[in-house]
Amino acid sequence: MTTPPPEPPPTPGAGGRARAVGRGLGASARVTGRGVRVAARVTGRAGSFTVRQARRAADAQGADKSGLSRLIELHACNAAADAAVVISLAGTLFFAGATSDARGQVALFLGLTMLPFAIVAPLIGPFLDRFSHGRRWAMGGTFALRGFLCWVLADAVANDSIWLFPATLGVLVSSKAYGVTRAAAVPRLLPDEVTLVKANGRVSLAGVVGAGVAAPFAGLAATFGAEWSLRFAFLVFVLGTIAAIRLPAKVDSSAGEQEMTLRRGDSAGRRGTRIPPEVSFALRANCGPRWLSGFLTMFMAFLFRDNPIGDYAPELLLAVVVGGAGLGNTLGIVCASLLKKINPAITVVVALLADAIVIALAGLFYGILMLALIGLTAGLAQSLAKVSLDATIQSGVRPQVQASAFARSDTTLQLAWVIGGFVGIALPLYPRLGLGVAAVVLAAWAFFVLASRPRSRRAAAQTAPV
Repeated sequence: MTTPPPEPPPTPGAGGRARAVGRGLGASARVTGRGVRVAARVTGRAGSFTVRQARRAADAQGADKSGLSRLIELHACNAAADAAVVISLAGTLFFAGATSDARGQVALFLGLTMLPFAIVAPLIGPFLDRFSHGRRWAMGGTFALRGFLCWVLADAVANDSIWLFPATLGVLVSSKAYGVTRAAAVPRLLPDEVTLVKANGRVSLAGVVGAGVAAPFAGLAATFGAEWSLRFAFLVFVLGTIAAIRLPAKVDSSAGEQEMTLRRGDSAGRRGTRIPPEVSFALRANCGPRWLSGFLTMFMAFLFRDNPIGDYAPELLLAVVVGGAGLGNTLGIVCASLLKKINPAITVVVALLADAIVIALAGLFYGILMLALIGLTAGLAQSLAKVSLDATIQSGVRPQVQASAFARSDTTLQLAWVIGGFVGIALPLYPRLGLGVAAVVLAAWAFFVLASRPRSRRAAAQTAPV
């Protein structure tokens, strides 16, 4: 007797199939949900760790007790908002493609960049000097004004309004006014164990971090339209307004200001428009790296389109220089914020000489590796020279006129940048010729700077024009 074959399992009907699919989807949803929760926890922990580490760095060496940490956080907020504004306007105000036919347009752009400084130096600097007992409100006012102008800019960009350029100019001027006031406020919050160079370096480093954190969010917002990244900047400026007003009251303190004078025996605390020779020396030395920055920005942007290296794309070559400069700038800021002691007078000279030497070598051994070295050296020299200049002004200029001194120094440095940019536009687009001219200019300027250095204590006690 044969055994009958086993019956096949019953085929599930439509309802059974639906339930099976539902169970599968439910399981997948639970797995996905767990994955999302885990990712959210990891991201949250990473974000919290980053915030804690940033706060710990800002509070180090007594900065939390002196109030410097709050100014560091405020500057990070400022840099974050400024980065959002730059991202928003990159496609509307700045030239997107550098071609030989666009030289006249770019030259006009360079001239327009001087407008904010032309306003800051003669008008805003002296005004901020008289407003020295309200630095918190002055900085808060620059944040509030930029927030309002960003909201106006958002509508102007969306509707191609005539208010685009006036509002942009207002944002630039307000940004420079904030920088002048912030630099004058640093000595008021300086802890005993932190030097001015290190304090300036930590503030600048916070700006790099703030811009780096905000840039992805601003870029994401800009994908929906430039007006949305401007609205993101508006929110950051509102937060900055509150943070500026909540700075420690000692920012507005005038304790000890009348004892700091520009001249010997000036016990009456006279106001003046002249600064010590060591400050003028540091400013002249800074003009070299700033001139080189403007030259490289314009010369390289045009050069790579007409004379690229090998088969490398012009965009890649420009990215090598810009990336090297960004890395050098960050390294310079990190060095200034971490090193225990930096001599500003020596640092500005070393930065100028390093630029001259590297540009001369790049003219002799032109190639992609030298381009990276040019960018790295230029960024490193400019950042170290600038924080050294700020420290020299903060320690050598009477607080009553520090705002004017910073405004004048920023104007001078921007003028050096613009002159370098004009030279970069005017030169023929041959790499060794352009780099050779830059090396000669920097070498001659270095000789002039060294020849004009303060020669004695007696000379350093006298005054020299900015």
